[in-house]
Amino acid sequence: MFTKFVRKLQTLNSAPVPFDPARYGDPLATTTAWTPLKRGGANFRDYKLVKTSVYRLEFRATAQAVLFYSVFLLGGLVPMIGITYSNISKGTLGLNADTIIPLVLGAIFAAVGGVMLYFETIPVVFDRMRGCFWKGHGAPAVATGKAALKSYAEFSRIHALQIISELCRGKKNSTYYSYELNLVLDDGQRINVADHGNLQKLREDAVTLSQFLGKPLWDATS
Repeated sequence: MFTKFVRKLQTLNSAPVPFDPARYGDPLATTTAWTPLKRGGANFRDYKLVKTSVYRLEFRATAQAVLFYSVFLLGGLVPMIGITYSNISKGTLGLNADTIIPLVLGAIFAAVGGVMLYFETIPVVFDRMRGCFWKGHGAPAVATGKAALKSYAEFSRIHALQIISELCRGKKNSTYYSYELNLVLDDGQRINVADHGNLQKLREDAVTLSQFLGKPLWDATS
């Protein structure tokens, strides 16, 4: 009972502050959306801003995030290796249920973990030399069509940065707030940059990025 009461107080303390976007004195702030762009979110810090050079900043997966997703991958690989070794030792390795079923289940688990690890740790890059932002393990040669809206934007099109909050539901009916950092483009469209549960660190990263880009920061949580 006491634990639930403490969690309730924490939720109230972290609740979003009502605000009027008109306070920024920018017409685009009143026409762009202030609802969550990316539904859901981690309740821990899964991305952090890293300065790789004077001309480049990157959001990279934290060690905690890599460990979290690696658990799923290893949770499939380790049993596969163990079962294979055990069956070889017993001389029972072959096309039978004792071998195939555990290996298939392990392979599925490992595949899901591998996909999660790959896509959930994609770097988010802001490169001043190229004059653009993108999400991906490699620099884009040309961004066209929908890809340009989802994972690429030239700095000249970035109008502002936006921080908003979302109340998420976790296990056993627990709730927590996840915080989004979005780019607001010159036409009011938005692109998500990062989304996690550590508001203080997200704000710090947002301020650094705002100064790097020379763009205003619109923080709906303050």
